[in-house]
Amino acid sequence: MHTFARRRDRKLLASLGAAATALALAALPLTAEAAPATVSAQGAPSRPSPGPAPDPSLPAHALTRADAPVDNPLKGFARFYQPGGDQNTGYPHSLTWSYFGLSEVMKDASDCGHYDWSVLDKALDETATYGNQAAIRFYIEYPGGSGSHPANAIPPCFAGHVDNRTNSYWNTTSPDYDSPYLLDALKKFIAAYGARYDGDPRIGFIHMGLVGLWGEWHTWPYDTDTSGDTYPNYMPSDAHGAELIQAYNSAFTRTKIEVRYPESAGGAADSLPRVGYHDDSFCFREGSPLAGVTLPASMGGAPYAQLQKALEHGVENRWTTASMGGEVRPEIQPTAFANWPGGSGAVDNMKACLELEHTTWKINEGSANYSPGDAGVAAAVRLMGYDLSVDHAYFHATAQGSTKVGVRINNSGVAPFYYPWTVSLGLKDAAGNVVKSWATPWDLRKVMPQKIRAFPDWGVGSDPAYLDYGYAQYFDATVDLAGVASGDYQLVMKAKNPLEDVSSAAKKLRFANAGQHADGWLDLGAMTVGSGGTGDPAAYEAEAAGNTLTGTAVVADCAGCSGGHKVGYLGNGATLTFRGIDGGSGGTRTVTLHYATAQTRSATVRANGGATRTLTFAPTADWTTPGTTSVTLDLNAGTGNTLTVANPSGWAPDIDRITVT
Repeated sequence: MHTFARRRDRKLLASLGAAATALALAALPLTAEAAPATVSAQGAPSRPSPGPAPDPSLPAHALTRADAPVDNPLKGFARFYQPGGDQNTGYPHSLTWSYFGLSEVMKDASDCGHYDWSVLDKALDETATYGNQAAIRFYIEYPGGSGSHPANAIPPCFAGHVDNRTNSYWNTTSPDYDSPYLLDALKKFIAAYGARYDGDPRIGFIHMGLVGLWGEWHTWPYDTDTSGDTYPNYMPSDAHGAELIQAYNSAFTRTKIEVRYPESAGGAADSLPRVGYHDDSFCFREGSPLAGVTLPASMGGAPYAQLQKALEHGVENRWTTASMGGEVRPEIQPTAFANWPGGSGAVDNMKACLELEHTTWKINEGSANYSPGDAGVAAAVRLMGYDLSVDHAYFHATAQGSTKVGVRINNSGVAPFYYPWTVSLGLKDAAGNVVKSWATPWDLRKVMPQKIRAFPDWGVGSDPAYLDYGYAQYFDATVDLAGVASGDYQLVMKAKNPLEDVSSAAKKLRFANAGQHADGWLDLGAMTVGSGGTGDPAAYEAEAAGNTLTGTAVVADCAGCSGGHKVGYLGNGATLTFRGIDGGSGGTRTVTLHYATAQTRSATVRANGGATRTLTFAPTADWTTPGTTSVTLDLNAGTGNTLTVANPSGWAPDIDRITVT
């Protein structure tokens, strides 16, 4: 693997290893490009919608937080693909990185539109058997080759149609990237690539590649900066590079795609929210004095640093819609996390790099030698990408028929989860078997990081300044318990990795909760199905949105009431009707009214179209301290019951909620 950093007056820094299992590195001397004419940092992003509040009619069940595993899918470190090699050695990870030469797919000398995808499918299939997803890149020129892939990957069908140039510094053959024939062939390849692999569960991330050395979108020293050397420019024009970026953007609408630089093709991805960035010199410092190549100039970064360019292009918040990948700079991989959360020497402030870039994943072959018990590495990996936990589940502990279940999910990571994986609810029996499950429409992509770190350039406070951003997101769904035998169960939830449909070894998405199991199912709490079990009484708030208020009845604040609200000014013709009450299998139920009144009052209660009962309510301490009184009523089976509180000739008490047992 080769990476490079751009800076003035620097020759080749190092070349590490020649075998397929080793890293190779080139630190390349490029003059920093000038900033765009208009510097337009986006600034602090607007907070997303908080979403709905938990259903007040559902009892809340607190869940205990615990550390998530470090090999959660689609985040953390990626190791290099070695055909036939064990992909699950070294520090735990769920991603495998690989290059492929374009000529390995475009083999036909007479037809640039014929593609043999077997080399890619073989790698993807093998990677899937280890439970991992792949991150991949196609290239055309690779100095020295990778050991298992060619150095010169110019498709044979280019011969006679595309001029070639020699990069004498790297001893590579560089095609004319401005050739109309080449551009047409590459755009057709990208379209076919997307048609075959967009949304493929075996793939996590795609680097656009194709252009330049190693597909890294540079041809140093034959680059756009020709002012201080005698080398001509071998890079495509910005307009032609933009055509390729747009082709990828059109071809891949589901799988996450990344390009190397914010300034690639003149910033062609600036207006493309699906395109992320791939910082392959991550958190490195170089030069004298040392300057960072990831952090912005305001934090000691070089003028060409990744995040400096992101600020200049106004894409520093691209992480909200697209992934941030790359590679931990190879020279620092052995010690990158030794001084966590900061850095030392050539390692920049690692925590700041992760937080400001909103890193989801990084190639890190050096992680093969990390200790699984290294607390600093674990903290960094958990911070990368998403770190989801459920703080509360909401459900009736005893239920029958149709019943609603809700959860509230937090994200302590630096980025959202980027894929619409199906979230299901289920019931496990005492033996741990899932006896029934229900798919939900819940979208984990809505659970944004709760805190984000501000760039000093935003001017919102001294560094480090953290801003409130995402909210704990509440989701709920109604499940049908028909066909589930009466008994005691564990209510569970799972976000399914689509790779499970390809490989039984697929790594499961696991929440940062003590009740998380290795099979992917998270315990939400005990549920008894049927009328004979025990559990919490079902609670229904007076102010719930589905209830009906008539006349003068109004929702009012109430500090001592459940949910902080009550319904007042009931009576004298004004009524409150609770709806959606679960009667289980039907029959007599005890309904407890939670109320507040500073004087003795009376009210009538009526379930469905049944008999009207008149109740007397004794005074409570004040109008915000609830008391209770109970009545037995006949309810129908299922959740379609109603209960109306009224007083036709006088004032009724204020109602906080009812509970049903």
